[in-house]
Amino acid sequence: MTGTSRDKARLELAEKLGADHTIDVQEEHALDRVMELTGGKGIDVVLDCTAGAGVAPVLLGIDALKRRAGTLLVQGELTAFPDFPIKKLTEKAITIKSARGHSYRAVELALEQLASRRFPLELLTTHEFGLADADRAIRAVGGEVEEGVVHVSLLPWLA
Repeated sequence: MTGTSRDKARLELAEKLGADHTIDVQEEHALDRVMELTGGKGIDVVLDCTAGAGVAPVLLGIDALKRRAGTLLVQGELTAFPDFPIKKLTEKAITIKSARGHSYRAVELALEQLASRRFPLELLTTHEFGLADADRAIRAVGGEVEEGVVHVSLLPWLA
């Protein structure tokens, strides 16, 4: 899993939830580290779950994918992607999938995963706010207030 120095709490949580390795892209060269960790082979699947990071995570993903037939899952928040490396994508036979939307069955599977308590997913919610503090909750997710925020929950019954 990669993130920035601001994502320290997220990177630490990823390790607790089973990530084999985390990379702070502001401290390490992400592609070099991925290649080192995989013996130069690259990775099979890239999940781009960034928001507002521009094209850099997708470009890193394309480069980090193994030589042939990797999968790139993207949120697709960009309205345009200037100079998209279509040649590199086709040479590697990369499959692109969208992370937007989900099926009814996907929701069922997610609920089953939560109910199984197989993973300590309660650790994902690091902060809880009442509705009166909705603005603070949004600013906390944006890194303006609070520290160590991974995910916030708005709970109407909190004062």
